[in-house]
Amino acid sequence: MPDPPTNAEPATGSPWDLPLAEAPLAFVDLEMTGLDPRSDRVIEICVVRRRGAGIEESLETLVNPGPHAQFQTDVHGLSPALLVTAPAFAEVADRVLALLAGAVLIAHGAWWDVTFLEAEFARLGRPVRFPSYLDTLILARRALRADSHSLEALAQRLGIARLAAHRAGDDVRVLCDLFDKLVIELAPQSARDLWHVRVAQRHARPEIVERCLALAGTQEIAWITYRPSHREPRSFEAIITQVRTDLDPPRVLGYSLPGRGRFDLRADRVLAIALPPAKAESTPP
Repeated sequence: MPDPPTNAEPATGSPWDLPLAEAPLAFVDLEMTGLDPRSDRVIEICVVRRRGAGIEESLETLVNPGPHAQFQTDVHGLSPALLVTAPAFAEVADRVLALLAGAVLIAHGAWWDVTFLEAEFARLGRPVRFPSYLDTLILARRALRADSHSLEALAQRLGIARLAAHRAGDDVRVLCDLFDKLVIELAPQSARDLWHVRVAQRHARPEIVERCLALAGTQEIAWITYRPSHREPRSFEAIITQVRTDLDPPRVLGYSLPGRGRFDLRADRVLAIALPPAKAESTPP
């Protein structure tokens, strides 16, 4: 078994530093026989490779885990009898690697998917690692206030239809829709900016801090989206007067409009900084 994935800082360049609409994204979901990657096996996989809104390639298949696999869960409804004629992971391994090559891997609760993928490749004697990835569970916990941030609960909250919960193909379809909604809330320029979203780490996205610094003291009106702890996000027009980068996390100081109420915001909870809606609509591309 390889060491557990750590989700390291992505390497510079493509795909992490491309404009998000241009970056290849690989949405992944697996179904497994259980939750122990040392003994449990992948029994279904779906990978959808997308650039912008367009799907470039995809793979969706059941996977035969072999005769010795022990099923520790039936949440997916898959039984050994349904997998007899399915290909072994070895038969789809090259296709999986091709879909993930040069792309940003995205999953919900991604640590599990990455861990099981790496374990399956290790069983083949192929030490494949996926050192960096995006987790929509983390992104959703930062951007959305919800009682549960499971994929099923978020689909219900956001009005994303479910066809076959806990099946890889439908989970990836929901994952793609969820990701698109989170991108609207977080307004990232690149996948790297999304990688910097952290929960409970008091880590401010460098891109957000840079935007705030660029606006500080200019009297330029900004449209700030902020999510206080345990509350829904709120958006408001503001003038940023100062950014305290000497604090951890940095603090964004200024006053809201039109009432000029003063604010002191934790930069790690700032979801987005943009021009006010009216000005953004009138600004030529």
